[in-house]
Amino acid sequence: MVSVSLQEGAIVLDPFSVRMVLGMVTLILIVLSYISSRRLRAAWTRWWRLAMVLFFAGNFAFLLNGTSFLAWANPPGKALIVAGAFSIWAGARSLRGREVSGWQLAAAPLITFITSALDDAASSLWSGGLAYLGLTAAGLGMAAAELWFAKFTQSRVTKFLAMIAGFSSLYYLGRAITFVLEGPDGSRFQTFFGYAPAALTHLILMVSLTFSINALGNSHLIKRLRERAERDHLTGLLNRGAFLGLASKEINGPASHRGAALILADLDYFKAVNDERGHAAGDAAIRAFAQACTASVRSTDLVARYGGEEFILFLPGATQQRAEAIAAEISGRLSAMTDPDGLPYPTASYGVTSTETQVQDLKSMIDVADAALYRAKAQGRDRVVGSGSADPRPMSHRAP
Repeated sequence: MVSVSLQEGAIVLDPFSVRMVLGMVTLILIVLSYISSRRLRAAWTRWWRLAMVLFFAGNFAFLLNGTSFLAWANPPGKALIVAGAFSIWAGARSLRGREVSGWQLAAAPLITFITSALDDAASSLWSGGLAYLGLTAAGLGMAAAELWFAKFTQSRVTKFLAMIAGFSSLYYLGRAITFVLEGPDGSRFQTFFGYAPAALTHLILMVSLTFSINALGNSHLIKRLRERAERDHLTGLLNRGAFLGLASKEINGPASHRGAALILADLDYFKAVNDERGHAAGDAAIRAFAQACTASVRSTDLVARYGGEEFILFLPGATQQRAEAIAAEISGRLSAMTDPDGLPYPTASYGVTSTETQVQDLKSMIDVADAALYRAKAQGRDRVVGSGSADPRPMSHRAP
C-alpha cells in the first residue's frame, strides 16, 4: 500500500513506496537488458546483469525495514547492494580482459554483512551503516577507474558509464561522511542522502547500466557481423574485397613512403587433390596454407584468400628480398605439415613484387605479381619468382 504525507503542500512518498517503484523499474530494466543482448556471451554483460539483480534483491530486502524481520533482512540487504557495486567493478575488469578472483568479490559483502549483523541489527535500520556506505563507494569508485581506462573499441559508452559510476561513488562517499558527522537522523543526511535521493541515484545507475549493456552489445554484434563479412569462412583470412580495401588505404596512406611488397600465391595441382582425395582434403590444404601464411608474417601484414586456391599477401615496409624470403618460409612451413591422413600437402608457387620496382599502385602490383606467378607455374611450379628477376628461386625443402 502506497502512503504519502503532506509537507507544506508537497506530496512525499514513504520509503516503502519509493523502494517499490525503484524495484519495479529495476526489474523492468533487467528484463529489457536480457532481451536486447541475450545472445551476447561476454563476461562483462553477465557481471552487469548480476549487479542489477543484486541491487534489486538488496532493495527488496529493505522493504522489510520496520518489521519484525529487520534483523534477517537488513544485513543481507546491505551486503547485496555492496555485492552489486563490486559486480559492476568485476564487469569493468572483464571488459579490460582482467580476471576477478572469488575473494575479491566476496570480501566486501561479507564484511558488510558481519558488521551490520553485529551492530544491533534487530532494532537499527542503519546497523553497519558506515561499512555499507563506504564499501559501496569503494566498489563503484574502482569500477569507474576501470571503465575510464577501458579500450573497448574506444567507445564513448564506457566513458559515460565511468562518469556515472564515479558520480555514484562520490555520492555514497558523501553519504558516508555525512553519516559520520551527523548520523542518519541529521537534517543534511535526510535532505541530501536519505532514501529518496539514494533511490534516484540507484535509478540513474541502473538506467546507465542497461544503456551500456545494450550499446556495447550492439557494437560488439556489429563488429562480429563486419568481421564475418570481411573474412573467408574456411580460413578466417581476409576475403578479396576486404583485402583490396585495406591494402589500398595502406599503399595510399601516410606510411606509403616506407614502401611495400606483395605476394601472390597459388597451390600447385590443387584440382588433382580435390579429384583424387576429395574436397575435404582440398579444404584441409587451403586451411594449412592459410596457417603457414599467418605464422610467417607480422600482425600488421595483410593476408587474404584471393579466390579458390589463390592467396595474396600485402607487406607494408617490406623489401622485395624480404618478401621473397617470406614466400620461401611459407613453403617451408607447409612442407613440414601433413594432412589428417598423414599425406603431404601440395606445394605452392609465388609471384612477388614490391614498390622498389617502380610499381606504386595496388592494381599494378597485383598485375605484376600475377605475371610473375604465371612464370613460376610455367617454369615448373614450387618456386618463387620475383618481378624483374631472371633467376627464379626453386624450393629445396622437398625431394622430387
